[in-house]
Amino acid sequence: MIFPGGLCAFPITPADEVGRVDAAALRKLVARLAAANVDSIGLLGSTGIYMYLTREERRRALEAAMDETAGRTPIVAGIGALRTDEAVALARDAKAVGAAAGLLSAASYTPLTDDEVFGHFSTVARESGLPIVIYDNPGTTHFRFSPALVGRLARVPGIVAIKNPGWDADDAARLLAEQRAVVGNDFSVGCSGDWTATGTMIAGADTWYSVLGGLFPEVCLEIVRAARRGDAAEARRLDGGLEPVWSLLRRHSSLRVVYALAQLAGICHAEPPRPILPLPDPARGEVARALADLPAGFLK
Repeated sequence: MIFPGGLCAFPITPADEVGRVDAAALRKLVARLAAANVDSIGLLGSTGIYMYLTREERRRALEAAMDETAGRTPIVAGIGALRTDEAVALARDAKAVGAAAGLLSAASYTPLTDDEVFGHFSTVARESGLPIVIYDNPGTTHFRFSPALVGRLARVPGIVAIKNPGWDADDAARLLAEQRAVVGNDFSVGCSGDWTATGTMIAGADTWYSVLGGLFPEVCLEIVRAARRGDAAEARRLDGGLEPVWSLLRRHSSLRVVYALAQLAGICHAEPPRPILPLPDPARGEVARALADLPAGFLK
């Protein structure tokens, strides 16, 4: 498959403190993204609390999202698990429900070697038949994909894309070039780390995997479209207007901030599953002030 470029928007997964998914609330979040015409939806990512949900609840979330989009917007489903057989089962579930691809991390309690990660990813791709997006998330997995390992995985049938961590603007062009030198032309190289993503998109990344895009897709789409048409000044202008939010994500973590944003903006009332706690009141006050300080019309 050719992985869809542009904006892959990652909504939260509303659930209670023991991980029971609120399917109705999730459908509303997905409907907002589909109505905004995002290029794809990243369901069950890190801010989508995939590691806190059982296999059954993950499938419920996928079914709710697929019911809402009716296949109109491609869905990339988080399929990360500690064991390879569990990841295979999750990937098969995602394929059966209709997901376009699976987002697979190198999650582990014991630090993994490159050969172990290669075996894990190639087995999931081969045994599930679901196209796989590499999820390089060293902040949580403590594993980093080298260019050599990415190149090796890109040659495995069914591994089609990578979601890279945030890169500094000064490094983005060089790191993109290093990856493109070891993968095929049809392999999609994307970025996350919302506060650095604009620079990476300007440098030529294919896809922005965005946390903020899961709540406020319109402004994120505008940034992506400006970058892709070569209007770096406009992309940077829009990105600069979001600095109050980027500062919060850097200081308080994307997961906690995005829940507070969803509540304070009146989009969704949910809390992260325990043991994760909501932001304390002083930090919530910072989020409220950041929302108030954004330029008029930025967040719809």
